[in-house]
Amino acid sequence: MADNDWKKRLGVVFSTNPDFQYEEESRSEQETLEPAKQNLIVSIDRKGRGGKQVTLVTGFVGTADDLADLGRTLKVKCGVGGSAKDGEITIQGDFRDRVTSLLKDMGYKAKRGN
Repeated sequence: MADNDWKKRLGVVFSTNPDFQYEEESRSEQETLEPAKQNLIVSIDRKGRGGKQVTLVTGFVGTADDLADLGRTLKVKCGVGGSAKDGEITIQGDFRDRVTSLLKDMGYKAKRGN
């Protein structure tokens, strides 16, 4: 029954071929680059957050687990909350200078954005 999971095939057009087998596209994550090759941009954002400031770290190339680990490390060092998803790390508050210096100490190429 697992081969006929209809939720995975919602965007597929019906086929009259009785031998048709639906194959999912396999999405593989990129390998994580070493810190010296990462070009990270640390900026601030206020849009869509009710006027609250958040620090955004963008430009990370790697797996979601490595992104989450880096985000967790930065949140602990800054002592605040945040999240790490969709290739960017969000840290609550304006910590651009501190995050940039932390990333440089870890060996990343980090630039302070706006």
